[in-house]
Amino acid sequence: MGLIPRRKRKWDEQPTAPCEVLLAADGRRDFSERAIAEAIALSQSGPVAVVTIARIYGTQFGIPNPGLMPTKQEMKARHGWVGSAVDQIVAAGVTADGQVSVTRKATKSLAKVARARGAKMIVIDETPETGIRRFVEGDVGTELRKKLRKDGIEVHVIPHHEPALSSV
Repeated sequence: MGLIPRRKRKWDEQPTAPCEVLLAADGRRDFSERAIAEAIALSQSGPVAVVTIARIYGTQFGIPNPGLMPTKQEMKARHGWVGSAVDQIVAAGVTADGQVSVTRKATKSLAKVARARGAKMIVIDETPETGIRRFVEGDVGTELRKKLRKDGIEVHVIPHHEPALSSV
């Protein structure tokens, strides 16, 4: 019994052109204005690649279950985030393209894209979650630093600032 060829989905096609800066998000929230500005500032002569993750939430019997795949609304939101960031970068006079990567492991997927595209730097927002979620899922920026250290790719983590609480 041979392997059944899998039908390609529209989000499987990913850009492969080289980039200087990779603006990344782990799929939990949109790109921050500070991260977009940092990516524009770091891009001196090359294009910026914008990547976000649409998370697969697990497997059943070793294969992705359709119920665990990203929904159409999640995919539409991720494409909107990427489109908005690309528009802001292009408006600043820097060439940019974007993609949404569907995966279970955000860190592994972002590292793979950075290596494949020849990125020199990655700009990513800090993961603001604390407690059990951060323990289980980890901090993507820190994990990327560990994975890409030997490849010479710099990872710039943009700190997350909570609004200050006013005292009454």
